[in-house]
Amino acid sequence: MADKHYRNIPGCPVEVTLDLIDGRWKGVVLHHLLSAEYLRFNELQRRMPGITQRLLTKQLRELEAAGLVDRTVYAEVPPRVEYRVTAEGESLRSLIALAEEWGRGRMARRADVK
Repeated sequence: MADKHYRNIPGCPVEVTLDLIDGRWKGVVLHHLLSAEYLRFNELQRRMPGITQRLLTKQLRELEAAGLVDRTVYAEVPPRVEYRVTAEGESLRSLIALAEEWGRGRMARRADVK
């Protein structure tokens, strides 16, 4: 994934962050990968029942291209592929933890309203 226009032009740092983890699933993928040393594709998909195989593949490729996730293929039959967070991805741990905490609070607040 090529960095967008913000590489050479000063802009909003939030744009950089959201550009890398935008959408519904990238943050969720990172959340699950940060909770484990590594996960295989099917393990990730089981943890996210609402995502299709095609979309999970796309999100993992984008996270890998951004340098946030590493993919290791083992030469076995059948092939084994593991995904783990890179050091750059690890630097998002506090942000993902904050998003989880905020989400839990939001869910609790919404439950109280009903």
